[in-house]
Amino acid sequence: MSCSLPEIKMPNDTDLLKAECWVPSPNFEKRLNNRSVDLLLLHYTATPTNAYALELLTSKDAGVSSHYLIDGEGEIFQLVGEDYRAWHAGDAFWDGECDINSCSIGIEIQNQGAALARVPAYGRRQMAAVIDLSKDIVRRHNIPPSRVLAHSDVAPHRKQDPGAHFDWKALANEGVGLWVELGGSEVGPMGDLDERGIRLVQQQLSVIGYGLEVTGVFDDRTVLVVTAFQRHFRQGLVSGVLDGETTALIDLLHDQIKA
Repeated sequence: MSCSLPEIKMPNDTDLLKAECWVPSPNFEKRLNNRSVDLLLLHYTATPTNAYALELLTSKDAGVSSHYLIDGEGEIFQLVGEDYRAWHAGDAFWDGECDINSCSIGIEIQNQGAALARVPAYGRRQMAAVIDLSKDIVRRHNIPPSRVLAHSDVAPHRKQDPGAHFDWKALANEGVGLWVELGGSEVGPMGDLDERGIRLVQQQLSVIGYGLEVTGVFDDRTVLVVTAFQRHFRQGLVSGVLDGETTALIDLLHDQIKA
């Protein structure tokens, strides 16, 4: 049985293109169940060059894509129109939603990330382009700050991108996404949490949106989710350990989202 590829269509006027280049990918489809966009998902490419990332994201055989790709110099490429479902999130979950591709716009950022022993920084022009494009997307789609996320947030069991070296604080300072800080207060180490304490942290992380069952057991899944939280909100020490600072930041973010 053969299947024809979707027609490669130019983005329509509602996309209000910010991209310098339109490089169509065949890997897209209609958003399922007429789902509207309410989530922005950021990735790194984990590729050595932008040319390789572009080749991968536009290859029929690779079966992956994103709406945008930003190279190391801050040039923006659009690969899939925003009206369509790109294939970038994979097996993922956030706040009760399993089909992240249907509700999201994906931005791939050229960076090798964890593929290298020494993780390369995001460039100044590159980060400026990420901020500019992200601001435009969240404005047009009315995406709430709590739904500007890392790939590792929605897939902590298999992804690390865009990594602990991504400047989430700079993005939040421009009104895109959330950031929490402890205001310079000292938070010491914390002893082992009992079942009640673990259940509370799991419940808070679940309310934030992470896919996590409230079991009262600090199991492997909880470690992965705590690690993903730290990559986004406590980047100085990504350990998977529920220390005092991590627990305090989880509490702050939970209260901010619930407010």
